[in-house]
Amino acid sequence: SGQFVSGATTGFSSNKSNPFFIVGAPELSETANIEAIQICNINSDDITTQIWFELVKKINDLAKREDVAGFVITHGTDIMEETAYFLNLTVKTAKPVIVTGAMRPPTAIDADGNANLSLAVRTAASQDAYGKGVLVAFAGKVIPARHVQKYSADSLDAITTNGSDTPSRHTLKSEFDISKIKELPKVSIIYFHAEADAELLEFAAKRSEGIVIAGAGAGEFSLEFADVINNLEIPVVISTRTNSGNIHPEHLICKDTISALTLPPAKAAVLLRLALCVTTDRAELARIFWEY
Repeated sequence: SGQFVSGATTGFSSNKSNPFFIVGAPELSETANIEAIQICNINSDDITTQIWFELVKKINDLAKREDVAGFVITHGTDIMEETAYFLNLTVKTAKPVIVTGAMRPPTAIDADGNANLSLAVRTAASQDAYGKGVLVAFAGKVIPARHVQKYSADSLDAITTNGSDTPSRHTLKSEFDISKIKELPKVSIIYFHAEADAELLEFAAKRSEGIVIAGAGAGEFSLEFADVINNLEIPVVISTRTNSGNIHPEHLICKDTISALTLPPAKAAVLLRLALCVTTDRAELARIFWEY
């Protein structure tokens, strides 16, 4: 059987003759026996770590059942990549966990929800997805959570890959165990631009346990930013505001900072929040970013 754990939106209704008949996509009942569970019904921009925790717990609990073959999470596209990456780092199962959503409402002529949902269910039911970590099924593609990114505000193909082939640890091989954690440390992302106010960086640092810099180009920023960063006591991860590329550790501008490598700022913040639950040592944090 398959499990739908719905997030921001749902596409399910019960039917007495078919316990979980998917509206607009009845063929899915021929692909898998589907059980629908709603965790929340919110805009994905309102997602919280507590919802993430609940999702992980529900998946980990259900994964113990022999009759559950995989999971599909329906989710708004805005924060989809962050949720998928968090799940990738924290769920403890080799069973397929697939995240999907839609760019168009069901009433639109070019609605894409049913096609994406169908792809997600077929992927979750496939043995080929077993042990691959959390995947995102969208616009005809199946992408590892580590490499997925939203590139467009309105395109049907908005969810795609950042082009990275960096290997990474996930799920059963991940060292992160949130069953022992009640909340995650606060991490702020500071976006660098021409004449960016370094006082905002100082302010954010006072309210955070870690900072991610969305730097220009290859993770660069002004001398004013560098002066502030060199005097911060909390960990600072350097990422880039561009859509792709690698932040080479040997080219970091400031001492004791950590390269996000190919992770975009939002995902770097997800990983840093989890990493800070394990260590604050800069070398260990760098190791974590290298492995995940």
